[in-house]
Amino acid sequence: MSSIKIECVAKEGYRIGESPVWDEKESALLCVDITGRKVCRWSSVTKQVQAISVDAPVSSVALRKSGDYVITLGTRFAALKWKEQLVTTITHVDKDKPNNRFNDGKVDPAGRYFAGTMAEEIRPAVLERHQGSLYTLFSDLSVVKHFDQVDISNGLDWSLDHKTFFYIDSLSYSVDAFDYDLQTGKIGNRRSIYKLEKEESIPDGMCIDTEGKLWVACYDGGRVIRLDPETGKSLQTTVKLPVDKTTSCCFGGEDYSEMYVTSASDGMDKEWLSRQPQAGGVFKITGLGVKGVPPYPFAG
Repeated sequence: MSSIKIECVAKEGYRIGESPVWDEKESALLCVDITGRKVCRWSSVTKQVQAISVDAPVSSVALRKSGDYVITLGTRFAALKWKEQLVTTITHVDKDKPNNRFNDGKVDPAGRYFAGTMAEEIRPAVLERHQGSLYTLFSDLSVVKHFDQVDISNGLDWSLDHKTFFYIDSLSYSVDAFDYDLQTGKIGNRRSIYKLEKEESIPDGMCIDTEGKLWVACYDGGRVIRLDPETGKSLQTTVKLPVDKTTSCCFGGEDYSEMYVTSASDGMDKEWLSRQPQAGGVFKITGLGVKGVPPYPFAG
């Protein structure tokens, strides 16, 4: 653990930085600023950030098999052509809930895009409850709703054998597991595998490593924790960051041995920001001694 190094690679001061995804072709890290309404790409080669502004809160970004990206924008699944800066709507959800927006999303091992919704926040983590749902966008661009009554739909990932789907509804303070059918994309048999401790605060984004352990970013907890989904125990690898509002994490870099962590600055006053000038930045963590799983591209 002593060799762990944390570096702020993008000091952009995002309002709600989220959804880090490694783009191997570009040697770059994608992420979004939800309330800043931007899709961003940090090049590990030039160390520069490019950003595309969009017309609604943008909460997740994913690679697309045919090239470019897919995003969750407001209550829409949409396609993003990077060079043309062109966004086209694929489909709408939650049409009966004008106050809703998508939150976190990720592509499953079969190329389906899983993403969930929530009510717009009044202030960070304060919102009308049970308004969200979890959806999947299939490669034929059809959408299935798995369940509703969600508070803040958040972190998602799949076990290495593709038989378990992991999911976080933030205000339950729990990391949940479902049985998962890779052929159909169906999920069932929901159970809690880990309840967060008080100092860990609110579970947010999540990713898995090649040892099958989960890494969870703790919003207001200023850390990323490592869990064993088999035993339901937290492991000794907690990485504390110089910002409180850590939002999500992913592995990247040439061999997926680097971890990237996004953060937020929304809801912080001047005094708090002066103590944490890197709030809203993107951090690179090296020396963890484990590697991650490359992201799956959307097949549609």
